[in-house]
Amino acid sequence: MKTDVIAQYRLAGLDERERGFNRLVDIGKLENGYRASLRYETTTVVTEASPTQAAALSRLVRTLQDKGYRQLRSQLCFNGGTYLGSQEPWADHQDPNQFLAQLRGLFSRLLCRLLPFHK
Repeated sequence: MKTDVIAQYRLAGLDERERGFNRLVDIGKLENGYRASLRYETTTVVTEASPTQAAALSRLVRTLQDKGYRQLRSQLCFNGGTYLGSQEPWADHQDPNQFLAQLRGLFSRLLCRLLPFHK
């Protein structure tokens, strides 16, 4: 199945080994939707068809997060044949466990205030 690349996003964050990375994600047009693909070192991720470009990018981000990638953010840099450079804003993709970490932090602070500490 041939894919025509119609957009590219810059994707940055931390990989599963806590190393920073910055790579291009290709968004391709299929007969039945859009597909996102990323190549990073030995990792290649290609999504199934999604109804929109945004859905394809989100699916790719979720796949990477499932592999341990975090603090991901993306920026549209090519749209059609137009180079956008860094004109578009960065979009942060919340880590799935970020909410739980915030909740644990709140719970810990609450316990520290309620329970006296003995030295």
